[in-house]
Amino acid sequence: MKQPELFPNEEQGLFYFESEARKRGCFFIAGVDEAGRGPLAGPVVAAAVVLPHNFPIPQGINDSKKLSSSQRQRLFSEIKENSKIRWSVGIVDALKIDEINILQATYLAMKKSVEGLGENVDFCLVDGLPVHGLPVKHQAIVKGDSRSYSIAAASIIAKETRDEMMVNYSLEFPEYGFEKHKGYGTKMHMEALAEFGPCPIHRMTFEPVRKAVKNNE
Repeated sequence: MKQPELFPNEEQGLFYFESEARKRGCFFIAGVDEAGRGPLAGPVVAAAVVLPHNFPIPQGINDSKKLSSSQRQRLFSEIKENSKIRWSVGIVDALKIDEINILQATYLAMKKSVEGLGENVDFCLVDGLPVHGLPVKHQAIVKGDSRSYSIAAASIIAKETRDEMMVNYSLEFPEYGFEKHKGYGTKMHMEALAEFGPCPIHRMTFEPVRKAVKNNE
């Protein structure tokens, strides 16, 4: 397979880590990030994104947490609809989170997202700490979603994918307000848990949910 050219001027800025990986002989590099480790309900979602070379980055791409909802939605659409960008998501539901714990579920979601890209990914840049079980070598980058365009793109895909899922869950379980807090332990969510107890997408091993179960027995 023909090796792609380097990004223009990528030795600087948010392509630094991608450039360094290419100097070591890696050319198809995926950024990997997750969304949903902290909520009391819903899945953990990971995304892996390979940005094309010589590619004008969509304006405003950054760590998803630093973007407004409208900015994330715009970039989410631009990334997904660009046929030159390869992307994949990995989803682990609440039942599996309870079975294997949230850390292992996050690793599994990341593994699924990378596997979904196909076999010719050379290397991954991962937000945060090293990940066990990825199918290719990787570099963990603390605060990587604000230091690498590839990871930033993955953070947007993961966040928006999960938010869409939680909005859909709110139609099935309207009493919890998932469309507003996305499963995080807000005052609104805690009050709903106290009144109604947990629903099937709650993480039963998380302490506030266990407490709600006990109080509703």
